[in-house]
Amino acid sequence: MRLINFFAYLAGIVLVALVARVALVPRSMPQDPACHGGRLDIAGREQAQADGYEIDRERGCITRASYDRVQSELARWSQARAQAETERVQAEHVLRHPGRTLAQARDRFVTGVAVHPDATPLPRPPGNLFMRSDYASGKSSRPGFATPDPGDGRRRPAIVWLTGGDSSTLDDFWSPPADDENDQTAHAFRDAGIVMYFPTLRGGNDDTAGHEYFLGEVDDVLAAADHVASLPWVDPKQVYLGGHSTGGTLALLAAETSGRFAGVFAFGPVASVQDYPASIVPLPAGLPEEEFALRSPIHWLEGLSSPTYLIEGEQQPGNITSLHELCRGDPSPWLHCIPVAGRTHFSVLAPSTRTIAARIAMAGEGIAFSLGAADLARR
Repeated sequence: MRLINFFAYLAGIVLVALVARVALVPRSMPQDPACHGGRLDIAGREQAQADGYEIDRERGCITRASYDRVQSELARWSQARAQAETERVQAEHVLRHPGRTLAQARDRFVTGVAVHPDATPLPRPPGNLFMRSDYASGKSSRPGFATPDPGDGRRRPAIVWLTGGDSSTLDDFWSPPADDENDQTAHAFRDAGIVMYFPTLRGGNDDTAGHEYFLGEVDDVLAAADHVASLPWVDPKQVYLGGHSTGGTLALLAAETSGRFAGVFAFGPVASVQDYPASIVPLPAGLPEEEFALRSPIHWLEGLSSPTYLIEGEQQPGNITSLHELCRGDPSPWLHCIPVAGRTHFSVLAPSTRTIAARIAMAGEGIAFSLGAADLARR
């Protein structure tokens, strides 16, 4: 009997313990709509806050609102990362496709850039220096100004000149400065009897198209050259191209796109369009990498097929670093790189254009054109 009572007593203790244990186990509660998940311990709360979540102090959980916000941000980040990777692969294909030229890469490419600045009235140069001579580019007609026909029946060399700054827009391009420190007019060419042509480009002056910044403008430059070659007082086999600063970059891109020029003189171009500050080239943020690649001369030097001279002063201010980058490794037999000691980005223009103009004039008389570093060295 005592044994039975002992076992009964023992069973009662076990039963009480089991009941007590069940009472200690938390019952399943419905999810609090203000929370994502249950109550977190201290380490969990610290990690959640580090991950950007907010903690409900009373409930000790991640708030539903912050969870939804962080997850939405993560989804957008993941989508943006996937898009960036797609664009990187596309740009890599553009840049590394064997034998692919800039002309081929640009074929059927549609840019997302069209910047519309305030309109600027067209200039009115003296009639004895320049005449209005518009050119056709695609379906558009754009203004340009050419040296008038001297009327002697001769066909002369000509140069299309692209100004710096806003290369699409012309203001006073005919009045030379008082000294040689910054002569953007390149008047040495017309002084030497060479026909000059200053084109406006898309988005320039009162043109209603948008600036594309080194893309569609290349088409305009090539169309302007075709127009110049058609002028009765121009030798179509002696059409040159020159430009300074942004105009130099544009001239280099045109040379990489077409071999139609007798020679190209790019003063102070950059290697990549991203080297320009937004104040000069205001490309929209978030563009695909391909947009930048097609505007950057560094990627297309192997496509040169006409003599191309890169000229820059070694002193600052200037783009001498870009010149060295463009010329590293001798990327093309057509490329001639001429750093000029003792000159800046601006002071290199006047003496160099005088030398180049004299050489072009001699080429017009049947003497082969040549130009080297010694020819432009400061004396």
